Amino acid sequence: MKYLIILLLIITLQAEEGKENKKQKITLGFGPYIQSQPYKGVDDLILPSPVIFYDNGIFYVRWSRFGVYFLGEKKSDYAWGFSLTAQPRTLGYKATDSTILNGMDDRESSFEGGLAFSASYHDKEYIEIMLLHDLLDRNKAWLARCEIGDEFKAGSFTFYPSVVGIYQSDKFLDYYYGVKDSEATLSRPAYTPGDGFEFGVQTYISYPFSDNLSTLINLRYDILAKSAQDSPIVEDNYIYSGLLSLIYTFEY
Repeated sequence: MKYLIILLLIITLQAEEGKENKKQKITLGFGPYIQSQPYKGVDDLILPSPVIFYDNGIFYVRWSRFGVYFLGEKKSDYAWGFSLTAQPRTLGYKATDSTILNGMDDRESSFEGGLAFSASYHDKEYIEIMLLHDLLDRNKAWLARCEIGDEFKAGSFTFYPSVVGIYQSDKFLDYYYGVKDSEATLSRPAYTPGDGFEFGVQTYISYPFSDNLSTLINLRYDILAKSAQDSPIVEDNYIYSGLLSLIYTFEY
């Protein structure tokens, strides 16, 4: 993982040397992030979350995901690009999180990365497609993700709604929702889920306090893949998450 980060930094620095000196916009923020856990008896996840948005046409950061473009084009009314990207995967549990999970092996959060394609029109409507693989060799799985979104205003509020579809491989679902033979009990039978699709809706909501300072809210709701819902360790067939952050935008 550290070699991937070093490579991304080297590519970015070399590319920046060849660019004309012009101002870039960056947004920085911080706030609490909450995410429900679908497992029986496991509490919601609450974490402090840095928030960064930045895109100079070569290197980008979108909240907690970052990437480097290697092919693309940007015009006044549209843009498209292919990039290498990476992001955290916040899912999993410890066997000590719930008495229902006693005797299970821990399932750990991970970091996933791969190839992304994005296209936007008038900096509002967009589509993004990603093919991602586990970088920390924990779930050893891959998934494909597609998101389609838009932007619109209502008074001083700006909304960024989107719909998300995620194809999850059988290895991914088995790691996070399966029960191995060695973990099975009378009340927790062995279970091996197949591959499936998870679907979600989300929106960012922004409200400005000044030219630079704003509040940013993220609300998201995902429906688990059917084979995950049928797992004996799953209580809820959904995951909800949210972020509340103050953000500061400036040019440098």
